[in-house]
Amino acid sequence: MMRKLLKQPGRLMGVLMLGVASLLPWAQSQAAHDIRGITPQPGGEFNLYAFPFNMNLPEGTSLRMWGFGDMNAGTGASHPQGQGYALPQYPAPTLIVTEGESITINMTNYGVPNPVSIIVTGHQVTATGGLAGLLTNTSDPSGTQTVTYSFTAGSPGTYIYHSLDGTNPGLHAEMGLQGVMVVRPADGSRSAYGTGTGTDYDQENLYLMTEVDPDIHIQMEKGHYEHFTHSDRYASVWFLNGRVFPDLFQGDYNNLFPNQPYESLVMAHPGDTVLVRNVNAGHDSHPMHYHGENLRFIGRDGKMLSSDGVVADLGRSDNTINSAPKQTVDALWTWTGKGLNWDIYGHDTGHVCVDGDGDGFGDTANGTTYEHEYCADHGKALSDLVTLPGVGELSLGGWWSGSPFLGDTGDLPPGEGGLNPFGGYFLVWHSHAEKELTTFDIFPGGSLGAVVVLPPYIGIDE
Repeated sequence: MMRKLLKQPGRLMGVLMLGVASLLPWAQSQAAHDIRGITPQPGGEFNLYAFPFNMNLPEGTSLRMWGFGDMNAGTGASHPQGQGYALPQYPAPTLIVTEGESITINMTNYGVPNPVSIIVTGHQVTATGGLAGLLTNTSDPSGTQTVTYSFTAGSPGTYIYHSLDGTNPGLHAEMGLQGVMVVRPADGSRSAYGTGTGTDYDQENLYLMTEVDPDIHIQMEKGHYEHFTHSDRYASVWFLNGRVFPDLFQGDYNNLFPNQPYESLVMAHPGDTVLVRNVNAGHDSHPMHYHGENLRFIGRDGKMLSSDGVVADLGRSDNTINSAPKQTVDALWTWTGKGLNWDIYGHDTGHVCVDGDGDGFGDTANGTTYEHEYCADHGKALSDLVTLPGVGELSLGGWWSGSPFLGDTGDLPPGEGGLNPFGGYFLVWHSHAEKELTTFDIFPGGSLGAVVVLPPYIGIDE
């Protein structure tokens, strides 16, 4: 519900929802977002199939893709939205497993016109069935061969799985036969690498980067399966979680995108720690840039960045992850509003900020109105720093609330705004390669994502 409201136009909706919010107790919401995907069937089993499909793009064209799908139709979905979902998808289903768990992936190719395999990065996999392939056993297009891949889930972290076979091995990733496997710590903690590692988080989000050369997909649709070389490949469409802007904001398992189930809009409250699983499953490098605050790197390629194996203490702080092909980086991001030198709740002249534990931030348990407000900036007027331009002097975007204050909205001209009824702060998360912010050279498009910082009394979808 929350995500749908952030995309609905209409000033009336914004006024109504803010009115409802004002009646709620102003305490930090405990709802926490987790990555969407599938968990194993009893016995640690996944049942996947490979199948070709056509995928829509926002400007009305489509791409021929090859994808993996879940033969169990979401019975192991990590979120109720995914239950019943069985289509071949881009990217492949996110597999969510637990450290030390015995995992089996059964995969059958029902029509991809190449032998298909599964490679799981960072793991020693045993394959049985099917045919001998380039690196492991494969399933041919007949639909009669099932290959079983067995392994033990390794250390907690983020991994890639993908097909790699045929006369042009890189073609399979280009066509969409790739996805992510998340290994959670065996202790069950809400952390990336386990209790005591300094990797606890409140919200978890996947940022999976891929790119395609549409000309290759046209050739594959025509049956020209040998018309692929890396030297001629030139990507012109860039994806986050299998979608491009603006589609990537439109909610998980949205019927508008039947083969692209995963969105990319991140939500957080002030002070929330967001675990970003930054994955480059493509062939090209992608410099992903995160606005708002620096990230703290905690792991790479499924391994915690640690000097002693106990605490994630070797990662640097940066606002950009220069992602190499087939690399995963786990990082933590937190927005606090600290040091802005003005009160982000300045619209509410009666609110209070009480720092009960000496960390500089307000706590509702001690009487603070807004959880995690930075008390040193409390009561400081924005007008002392800057004179805000009038509405007639601005070019307005759909996500501008009409007010600089968190949780507030202001008057906007008819037809403007409407996508931010809760008065959140939208911060862009995007590729720092300018061409990757386009789709077929049209801006805005491509890998242009965002995080929205919401008032602490607004819930976040689990």
